[in-house]
Amino acid sequence: MFCLQCDRVSFSYENQVVVSDLSFTVEEGDYLCIIGENGTGKSTLMKGMLGLKKPSAGKIVLGEGIKQTQIGYVPQQTLAQRDFPASVWEVVLSGCLSSRGLRPGFSGKEKQTAAEKLEILGIADLKHKSFKDLSGGQRQRVLLARSLCAAKKLILLDEPTTGLDPVATEDFYHLLLKLNKKHQITVIMVSHAIREAFAHADHILQLSQDKYFYGTTQEYLDSEEGKRFFKRCEL
Repeated sequence: MFCLQCDRVSFSYENQVVVSDLSFTVEEGDYLCIIGENGTGKSTLMKGMLGLKKPSAGKIVLGEGIKQTQIGYVPQQTLAQRDFPASVWEVVLSGCLSSRGLRPGFSGKEKQTAAEKLEILGIADLKHKSFKDLSGGQRQRVLLARSLCAAKKLILLDEPTTGLDPVATEDFYHLLLKLNKKHQITVIMVSHAIREAFAHADHILQLSQDKYFYGTTQEYLDSEEGKRFFKRCEL
């Protein structure tokens, strides 16, 4: 069963076509890494999958039982986020807002969900700490826990390891792999951390100005485009 399907999708940005006639399907349990140079439409595609931007052509279809409000999302870290004056508990619990509707307050079930996500990500001891006082790696774990409060089956991540040191980056990728394999969360991630992504993702989508590649990680590594991309990354 598929989680998300792009059918001949095109997107424009500032009157320029950045994604053209793109088709791919993400199955339940997949771990997809989206790569490509700047300006190839990675963030635009991410907004489209989140329902924040409408395709200029084609369509994006969510799998059975998945609503737009049930997709977890971890954005790129910004200075404003890092200084957000809230506790870890408040940030994680806010992930339940999309399912709460107009009902005031949070239910006992939603609070239990937030507590479970803190435990799964190993940050229950940070519950009462201020978000702005955390390290970069801890903040990303908190934002990931928040996304899991919204997610039923699928999480999207946009450059989640930007600004993290190598140890924190590797730790974060191992955490994503655990969520994917043990908890059956489908992962779609935009990343520039190429080697780490290839070591964990099972599918690759490479966007470029005039074409795209979609397939398994091994298929990409064996392809001429994959070899060229790796060579450019090593320069």
